Formats: sequence, structure tokens, C-alpha cells
Amino acid sequence: MRIAVPSVAERVADELRYQLAEGMLLPGTKLTEAAIAEDLGVSRNTVREAFAELASERLLVRQPNRGVYVATLEAGDIHDVYTVRRAIEVSSIRAGGSPERIAAVRAAVEEGKRAAAADDNEGLGSANQHFHGAIVGLAESGRLNTIMAQVLAEMRLYFHKATVNANFYSDWLKENEQICSALESGDLDRAGDLLLAYLNRSEQQQKAVHGE
Repeated sequence: MRIAVPSVAERVADELRYQLAEGMLLPGTKLTEAAIAEDLGVSRNTVREAFAELASERLLVRQPNRGVYVATLEAGDIHDVYTVRRAIEVSSIRAGGSPERIAAVRAAVEEGKRAAAADDNEGLGSANQHFHGAIVGLAESGRLNTIMAQVLAEMRLYFHKATVNANFYSDWLKENEQICSALESGDLDRAGDLLLAYLNRSEQQQKAVHGE
């Protein structure tokens, strides 16, 4: 039996995708092969391969004679991203999950509450990302988790513009709590309905922010 082992370039791409999803890399930031190779202890060729993978996902942009930059996503991509989110997040929560997976959703909600109490807006943003990642994690599907990792990175790039509103993330925290409570109580239809309405409102908000 063959076991797929991620290449070093794939692991570098995973790390950069994580940094994007966590808000550590801002839209328009220039990335250099040499600096990332040194930081991660890999070759520049490896970083170049990782850049190519993330460029194919539209997370990075290579500009001729200028270099590689974190993408600034177009407003027209918003509906497509939310279509994917509705498909995988709502189906995952409607199917429920193991106690351990449900506990991960609750942990993300509590992480958000701690960040809100500390007035840590970036921490609250990361907690929100973890919440949605944990919802997809309910399905225990490696393929869905891979798709969601890319989606979360894209969403954080959109959210940077929206966070000029200091209450952007805290406005969603109460709804995260309601969705999580419905999941914990086993009311999966309600959890799914709440999440679907949440994503629909979030899409409209992002369209308004980005002028679509």
C-alpha cells in the first residue's frame, strides 16, 4: 500500500496558506524567495514551487520583473467563494460529528470570547477562522479540509478590507455561539439553517464592502 507523503514544497505551501488564513500576510505584501527559504530552512527552488502552487490557487500573484505578491482578491470572486462555503460548511454541520469534533467547534467559540474580552481583534479573526475550519472538520474528510484551507486563506484576504469596522468579527461571535449550541444539542437542521443564513449575510456584507 502506497502512503502519500507531502513534498517539502507542499509543506511550505501549507505553511504560507496557514499564514494567509491567520492574517499574518496582508494583501499586496511582497514575498521573497530568499527570505522565506531562510525562515523555513528550505531551498529557494522549494519556495519557488510553493509560490507556483499558491499562484494557481490565486492566493499569490507573480508580477513580471517585480516579484511575487500576496493577492488582492477581486470582488467578482466573492460569490464563487461563498458558493463553496455553503456547499461544504452547511453539509458538514447538518451531518453532525463526533463529540471530539463538536468540542473543537466549541473550543473555537470560546477562543473568540477570550479574544473579544481582551479587545484582540486579530485574535478574534483567527478564532472565527478556526470556528469555520472546525465545522468542516466535523466531516473528517482530508479532501474537504484541504479545500477549506484554501477558502479560509481567500476569506482572510477579503476580510482585511472589512476590518476597518472594529466590530466586524465581534458582530459574528454571537451567531457562532448560537450555531455551536444548536450543534451541541443535536438540532442539526437548526444549526444548518443558522449557518446558511449567516453565510448569506456574510456574502452580502462582503459584496457591499468590496463595491460589488
